[in-house]
Amino acid sequence: MMRLLLMMALVAQAEDWPEWRGVGRQGVWRETGLLARFPEGGLRVKWRREVKAGYSGPAVANGRVFVMDHERGAGTAATERVMALDEATGRTLWSRQWAADYRGLDYHNGPRATPTVDGDRVYVLGAMGALRCLRVTDGGEVWAKEFVRDFGTVVPVWGMSSAPIVDGGRLIAVVGGAGNAKVVAFDKHTGKEVWRALSSENSEPGYSQPVLIEGGRRQLVVWHATAIDSLDPETGRVLWSHPFRIRMNTPIATPAWSEPHLLVSGFFDGARMMEVRSDGRSARLLWASDSQSEVNSDKLHALMSQPLVDGDYVYGVCAFGQLRCLRRSTGERVWETQAATVERARNVSAWLVRNGERVFIYNDRGELIVARLRPEGYEEISRVKLLKPMSTPGARRELQAVNWSHPAFANRHVVVRNDEEVVRFSLDAAEYGER
Repeated sequence: MMRLLLMMALVAQAEDWPEWRGVGRQGVWRETGLLARFPEGGLRVKWRREVKAGYSGPAVANGRVFVMDHERGAGTAATERVMALDEATGRTLWSRQWAADYRGLDYHNGPRATPTVDGDRVYVLGAMGALRCLRVTDGGEVWAKEFVRDFGTVVPVWGMSSAPIVDGGRLIAVVGGAGNAKVVAFDKHTGKEVWRALSSENSEPGYSQPVLIEGGRRQLVVWHATAIDSLDPETGRVLWSHPFRIRMNTPIATPAWSEPHLLVSGFFDGARMMEVRSDGRSARLLWASDSQSEVNSDKLHALMSQPLVDGDYVYGVCAFGQLRCLRRSTGERVWETQAATVERARNVSAWLVRNGERVFIYNDRGELIVARLRPEGYEEISRVKLLKPMSTPGARRELQAVNWSHPAFANRHVVVRNDEEVVRFSLDAAEYGER
């Protein structure tokens, strides 16, 4: 009986990474039994699997790793693909592909959106708006939508990046469709349209991920090029809206939620901290950045890294890679450091994932860091090189390439990819002799 209880406890501690930023999209990894620091010889590789180029991060669920890539054809032609790999061995279980035309797409390096896994289905989105609902078991197509064909979407210059999100029986997607179809909810089983919301007139969809929050009531937050909007996820009705025009239509970082506060941060326009009222039907601006310059930035000007809100403080990566600590109540800067990202240059970024009192930081040089972020300062515990950065940075960089694909942290492992391979590394303390 004791052995059975122990096995049950170990199973309960395991955690999948079924969508963008993990469970709830807030970048919190709750597993225990992880390495305290990385060994000098590096992390143990469980498997490596060849892939082609793509920005899409992996998702891990149901004993499978889901990863997207693409292969360029003649001219602007491309073939996008999703693969399901065995989580334990990396063996390919199935793959599905479809044709795409990358005409007009900048950073044309493949799919952007992380797969969203829900039970026996996985939802994937291509860079040009190909939405697929596939069976987890064999990759069979259940239903599909083409945003350009079905909704009149004008694909923004950096492609469709917002991974669809599941709420109850609905799959909600940022479609960017003509008329009132910026956001569309589908029956997740059949693909039938349930509702559509928000106008796309003079307002691009942007690149940020939709999130569900519980602020007085359940609500869907969509940050797009002209506003932060809160919708009723059951009906699409607008609960509250805060105008926020973003330069170059670039809301990218995922909104960070810590009740009652919602924080968004843009590269040019800086941060805004909203306080959601207890009834969930309204919100007020608590503070905002004064600067609209990514060079002379104040508070936080994030490129793509979602900030972490921890107690009375906010931690986030700014426009030139500065890791900053702010006071939650005012946005006042407490400290900043370049240590985590190393290089002070335009577009330098890193992903922050909280694990208990520590934070895992994966920078765009392909390094994984474990650190403590406190109001007293940045405390680095350990650092290890995982992958070679390979994607075009779009700005002068020391390594002449970047890795902008978000890792998956699941079942005491980290799964990372670049433009050549996806690799699963062990973070299980027991495998290294740690207790």
